[in-house]
Amino acid sequence: MTEQPTVGTLTVGSLSAEPGTKTRGTVPADLGTLTVDIPLTLVNGARPGPRVVITAGVHGGEFTGIDAATRLAALLEPGEVRGQIVLCPVANPPAVYQGRLGVSPLDGVNINRVFPGDPEGGPTERLAAWLFAQLLDGAEAYIDLHSGGIDEVLRDFVGYRLTGTPELDARTADMARSAGIEDVILGLNADGGNSHAAAARQGIPAILVETGQLGERDPGVARRLVDGLYGVLARLGVLESETRNSTAVREWLWVAGVTSDATGLWYPEFSLGDDVTEGQVIGHVIDPADGREHKIHTPASGRVFYGMHALTVAPGTELAAIAAPAPRDPAP
Repeated sequence: MTEQPTVGTLTVGSLSAEPGTKTRGTVPADLGTLTVDIPLTLVNGARPGPRVVITAGVHGGEFTGIDAATRLAALLEPGEVRGQIVLCPVANPPAVYQGRLGVSPLDGVNINRVFPGDPEGGPTERLAAWLFAQLLDGAEAYIDLHSGGIDEVLRDFVGYRLTGTPELDARTADMARSAGIEDVILGLNADGGNSHAAAARQGIPAILVETGQLGERDPGVARRLVDGLYGVLARLGVLESETRNSTAVREWLWVAGVTSDATGLWYPEFSLGDDVTEGQVIGHVIDPADGREHKIHTPASGRVFYGMHALTVAPGTELAAIAAPAPRDPAP
C-alpha cells in the first residue's frame, strides 16, 4: 500500500494555519528604520498539493489587484484546496497607503526594480528581501497582480519571462494561458528586478497579471480578475473545479518603451491598443514656458499596451510601451 503524502502546517512569521484551516492576520516586516505590518491570508488545504503565492499592492495606486486578492481571500475555503495558498493583498504598505505611487515614500525606490532585494539594504530593498524569504521560499507557483496606476492607461495582459529551461517555461506558459486574458507578453530572459523575473531565476513558475487602469476600483473588473485567478489555481491543481477560462491567447514580445526626453506637457496622439509603425510620431511634449514642441517617435512597430495619461512629464517618464506579435518559437 502506497503511503499518502501529508500536509504540514503553513507558517509565515508568527502566522500559521494547520491543515484544513484558513488564517488571516498580519506579520511584521523589519525594514531597518521602521517595521510595517504585512496583511496575509493563509489557506492550508487538507489534501496535499502545490504551494501558490499571490501578491498584490506591490505598487501604490494599483487597486484592482488589491481588491481581487482580498475578494479571493474571503472566498477560498480550505476544504476545496489541494495544497497551500498564501495571499498577500498589500505587499508594499508604505507605497499603497502613504505614497499611492510606484515608488515608496520611504526612499523613493520602485520595489519592482530591486527584487529579490537585499536584507542589509535600504527600506524597500529590505522589504523585497523579506517578501522573497518569507513568502516565495518554498513556493511552487507565483502570481503577482498589478494594474495601471492613477496616471496610466493599460490594456490587460499577462506577462512572464523565458528562462531557457524548457520544463519551467512550459509550466509558466500554462499558467499564463489559463488566466482568461487574451494577450500574453513574453520577456526573452529573466533579467532585472521585477518580482516575476526574480522568482523565475529561482526556478519558480511566475506570472505578472496586469488588469485595470487609471487607479480604477471597478467591482466588475475585480470580479473578472478573481475568475482568472480561479482559472490559474484550477490549472495548477490547487482547486478541483474545471478551468473556467477558454480564452484564445495571442503571444507578444516587448519591443520598445518610449520615454520623454524633456520636461513639459504630454499630448499623446494614439489610443490604447493602437498599432504603430517605427518612426511614427505618437505625441508631443510641449514646454509650457516657451511653447517649444518635442516630437515623440516610436522606435519600433507594434501595439501600444501602456500609455501615460498624465499631462505633466519629466525626462525619463515612460510615455508608452509597445509589443509586437511573437514568432512561433520566441526562444532566443
